[in-house]
Amino acid sequence: MNDAKLREVLITLANRYPDELIRDQVRDVVRIHSNIQLVLHGLAKPPETIEICDLGGGIGLFSVGCAAYGMKRTVLVDDFEDPINHAVGSTILDLHRGYGVDVVSRDVIRSGLKDLEGRFDIITSFDSMEHWHHSPKQLFCEVVEKLKPGGIFCLGVPNCVNLRKRLTVPLGFGKWSSMQDWYETKVFRGHVREADVSDLRYIVRDMGLAEVRLVGRNWLGYFSGNGLIRVTARLFDYPLRFRPQLCSDIYVLGRKPL
Repeated sequence: MNDAKLREVLITLANRYPDELIRDQVRDVVRIHSNIQLVLHGLAKPPETIEICDLGGGIGLFSVGCAAYGMKRTVLVDDFEDPINHAVGSTILDLHRGYGVDVVSRDVIRSGLKDLEGRFDIITSFDSMEHWHHSPKQLFCEVVEKLKPGGIFCLGVPNCVNLRKRLTVPLGFGKWSSMQDWYETKVFRGHVREADVSDLRYIVRDMGLAEVRLVGRNWLGYFSGNGLIRVTARLFDYPLRFRPQLCSDIYVLGRKPL
């Protein structure tokens, strides 16, 4: 399946979400398309032979997109306790199950991955680690165990020291989350700790992964509610990719040694 066809599949899937979510899912197609291409890069296997596990993907397009792309096996692990899950209900995941996604509901930090059947060619986690309240060290050890030899792990997070924050924090702007999200909710689901490039290097070094690659993108700017920030993100996105440490979104990929 080529890039154009994958994009068509993702747009079709986005339009099958509940009406109130379609706009955001369609907007997110470009990011999901990029993430799928990112993890497939360097993995010399056709999609129909690939087994993939996504950690913390929630109701998003990534896992169902992988399944619709034709991957052999797709597993989604999440606790599904975000406010959006309670707002739309559990039937939202019928879309994922309809494409063959194996939906596993659990707190992955507490329960781990050891009991999941088989091993995977790819394990991913996008925009989830910053919400975890406990160390992922043990989980990432299990990730290595669950990867096939030569398998790829991809971890994506917001960058705590991106260029915008370096410029705005000295001016008094740059909170991770709103006061209302933290103070007025019984269980805080926002960012607990954001990472930077050195943190990601530390993690993959601790995991013993090889062929480590860092990638920077600027999705937060692209999707900002501020029009000026969106325009600025589009202007500076490509130059900033040469300096991932300045990008708003950072990814690290590593391969389990053969």
